[in-house]
Amino acid sequence: MKNKSIVPTQHERVMREDDFIVSKTDPKGIITYCNPIFIEFSGYSEAELLGSQHNIIRHPDMPRAAFQLVWDTIQSGREVFAYVKNMSKDGGFYWVFTHVTPDFDQSGAIVGYTSVRRCPKRKAVEAVAPVYQQMLQAEKAAGAKGAIAAGTQVLVDLLTKTGMSYEELIFSL
Repeated sequence: MKNKSIVPTQHERVMREDDFIVSKTDPKGIITYCNPIFIEFSGYSEAELLGSQHNIIRHPDMPRAAFQLVWDTIQSGREVFAYVKNMSKDGGFYWVFTHVTPDFDQSGAIVGYTSVRRCPKRKAVEAVAPVYQQMLQAEKAAGAKGAIAAGTQVLVDLLTKTGMSYEELIFSL
């Protein structure tokens, strides 16, 4: 569970070009594996990460609708790419370009998820951060019950305006 006592700071950790943050979770998002780069950037020990919800690194600047999109996509058995701002144990943050895929057993049932994150392009972060801010503002204005729908609508409006699908938008950044 995310530690709500952590106060976000303006300290950014920037991933190195050859870094890959890797984690695996069970179907409910409980971390079952984390590589040393994940441990380094998150600021948590392996023991603190294993068995924790993956949202332990969720930054409050991330809209709920963005995570709903990720969950809806991977739970349907499809992969998803996204830009995500994560929060370290000390309140610092780091941006990633993530690729999340479902893991299947021999019968085709989802048994977990694998996430591989790499260093995002700075211009992509600069493009996506204001969109996330707009989504977050819409979520806050809508209140808890309507938050995800309001945040999603901001994204849908952007996709309509650009004439792109979500995947096209992400890969154009």
